[in-house]
Amino acid sequence: MTSGTNGANTPPEDDDPFGYLYADGQANGAQPPSGGYGYPNTVNRTRPVGQRQYGQQQPTAPYGQVPQQQAPQQQAPQQGAYGQPNNAHYAAPETFPGGAPTTQQQPYGGNGGGRGRGPNTKGLLIGAIAVVAAVVIGIGVAMLGGDDDKDAGGSDPSTTPSAQQSSEPSASASGSAASEDDLPKIDAKALSLSPGITTATDVQGAKADGGIYLNGFNQVGSSVTWNVSGIPKSGKYTLYTGYSVPGKDATATLSINGTASKAPVGMDNYAKAAEGDYAKGWTQTYNYVQLNKGSNTIKISCEQGNQCDALLDQLWLVNGWVDS
Repeated sequence: MTSGTNGANTPPEDDDPFGYLYADGQANGAQPPSGGYGYPNTVNRTRPVGQRQYGQQQPTAPYGQVPQQQAPQQQAPQQGAYGQPNNAHYAAPETFPGGAPTTQQQPYGGNGGGRGRGPNTKGLLIGAIAVVAAVVIGIGVAMLGGDDDKDAGGSDPSTTPSAQQSSEPSASASGSAASEDDLPKIDAKALSLSPGITTATDVQGAKADGGIYLNGFNQVGSSVTWNVSGIPKSGKYTLYTGYSVPGKDATATLSINGTASKAPVGMDNYAKAAEGDYAKGWTQTYNYVQLNKGSNTIKISCEQGNQCDALLDQLWLVNGWVDS
């Protein structure tokens, strides 16, 4: 026995099935075996794509043989020899017997389970509508409650005058206001008079009962006082004074409960009477005053600096500060 042999003088190609791969094997006439992928006795079982139908019973054949395909389907060509091109068709693994079953994936957002479910847009929409409704309701409540903060005394004049103010009021307006409010009114003869003042009826046109008026008020220190009672509540009132001037303006000092007012009783010639004509000079004026509930003392006097040439006939009160 020589080295390199196993005792039998046989060529390598008889022992090695892959002898055709070597140069010396090819020189000695070794041929590649028939079958698929270069292995002896292999079976080519490839099928064209779509030939096998899922769920159908596939034909079987003895081990090592290619099963016959059902007509009219076309049988795939056998795997060619090693190194040569072939026309084998691709077959998916699941088409072979015993292949893995296919599974169908649920699309996202389907009803197959909570994992595939989309966002809860319905809940978000309901929440947004609730927020908008709450804002609208809040704005409506704020607008409706805005008027509650207004001052209850809004009926007062926008520009509050001084506590006492004189001007030419309307005779009819003042008379009706006095009767409507049912506040005290007094004729001149019922007032408390200082020395030197007397009653008279010589000048026509006085509105007091019997045409009686007060004369002699044109002296410094002269005064008339009204001790008024029956004031229903403390607050704002308007004091009216009936008078006559002889074609020229006059003034007097007003005091309420012992306190002199900064605004005088302005007895202007609103009637446009000629100078010296008392009969044509009858008119009225008013002052704004603050009175206490119950009794109060109202005094009109001729003080230093006043021009007091006037006749007085009546005094009356109106509730609130009027503008006529």
